[in-house]
Amino acid sequence: MQYKYLFSIMLFVLIFTSCTNDSPGDLIENTQIIGQVKYNQNIKPIIDNNCISCHGVVPTNGAPMSMVNYAQVKDSYLNNGLLDRIQRQNGDGLLMPQGGPRLPQNTIDVFVQWNADGLLE
Repeated sequence: MQYKYLFSIMLFVLIFTSCTNDSPGDLIENTQIIGQVKYNQNIKPIIDNNCISCHGVVPTNGAPMSMVNYAQVKDSYLNNGLLDRIQRQNGDGLLMPQGGPRLPQNTIDVFVQWNADGLLE
């Protein structure tokens, strides 16, 4: 009987100590990039994690273009409004990634810095 009582107390403590009150702001990584932003080091991982599911070699889900290499992503940035699409607010039908949520601002800032640095590969 004591084991059931002890188990119940431990379960109760575990449940209440594991609950937190995180906000989305707490979950955003604020890493700064030192030096120039380059496609292979900084942009490609963002594209691979957030865009490739639709903008793959064969675009799916209505995506109009592939974004699997430097030339395609650079073209999308310069000619297809990539920055505008990722900067839109949640709920905007043109926001990318499609259906949201919006990328964290520090991630969007990486694209802005990439452009300022000359869209380096």
